[in-house]
Amino acid sequence: MTAFPIRSNDGAMSGAASPLSDSPALAAADVARGIGRLFARNDIWCLAEVPLKNGRRADLMGVDPKGLIVIVEIKVARADLLGDTKWPDYLDFCDRFYWGLPPGLDRSALESEAYRPATCGVIVADGYDAEILRPAALDPLAAARRKTQIEHLARVAMRRHTALLDPLCAAPDALT
Repeated sequence: MTAFPIRSNDGAMSGAASPLSDSPALAAADVARGIGRLFARNDIWCLAEVPLKNGRRADLMGVDPKGLIVIVEIKVARADLLGDTKWPDYLDFCDRFYWGLPPGLDRSALESEAYRPATCGVIVADGYDAEILRPAALDPLAAARRKTQIEHLARVAMRRHTALLDPLCAAPDALT
């Protein structure tokens, strides 16, 4: 299993509980923000809610400094985690796959073979920060597939940026 290095603001994760970790359930947006901050410190830039060619939407999809594609599937409720049967559909669109969870969510199911623990990483996050508990294994995409995915991700990002600058010019995901 190969992992990319992860750095916190001070060079190491403290393990101290976040002020949000006592809340019963964090919203997916809080988990996404914490993961986004962790990734940004490590030069991994991502977008939320990226449509994929198979009709699915990646909760977070990004590109690391080596051009590898990372997808994070966020779950904030145990029932949602246990009931998700579509997550393997994301594996054809990334080099690394992570589960993103709030602190306190029972993640014991992720250790079962059904959730491919040798392949899938685990990140715990709140609205302030995140920590990788289990690195995702590298399962490289074919070069042509990676190129197509990076181009798609870039076009989604540019369309969203254009819509922010000129809302009348382009709807964020109208032409996916």
